[in-house]
Amino acid sequence: MFDTVGFMTSAVAFLVAFGVAGLFTIAFKVIYQWATPYNEKALIREGNIAAAIALGGALLGYVLPLASALAHTVSLIEFAAWATLSGVIQIVTFTVVRHLVMKDVSARIERGEIPAALYLLSISLVVGVLNAACMTA
Repeated sequence: MFDTVGFMTSAVAFLVAFGVAGLFTIAFKVIYQWATPYNEKALIREGNIAAAIALGGALLGYVLPLASALAHTVSLIEFAAWATLSGVIQIVTFTVVRHLVMKDVSARIERGEIPAALYLLSISLVVGVLNAACMTA
C-alpha cells in the first residue's frame, strides 16, 4: 500500500534540500565568477569554449561534495557549513593554480585555450571528489 503521508513528508524534505542545494550552487557560481579575473559570462557568450569548460569543471567540483553533504548530513545548518567549506575549497584551489601552478591560466582561458581549461576542469573535479570523500568519514 502507498504511504501518502510518508511520501508527502519525504517530498517536502526533498524539495527543501533540492532548493537549498540549488541556492548554494547559484551562490557558488556567482562568487566563483567574482573570484576569477576574467568575465566567464562575457567569454561564454562570445563562444569561448575554454571559459565554459573551466566554469563547468568548477561547478561539477562543487556539486560533488554538495551531493555528499546532502547524503551525509542530518540538518540544514550542517549541510550549509559543508556547502560553504566546499565552495571555499574550490575557490582556494583556483587561486593556488592561478598564483602558483599555472600563472598564465587566466590569460590562457581568455584566449580560449582548451588544454588550460581541461587542466582546470580536472583539478576542480579531483578536489571535488576528494572533498566529497572526506565528508563521508
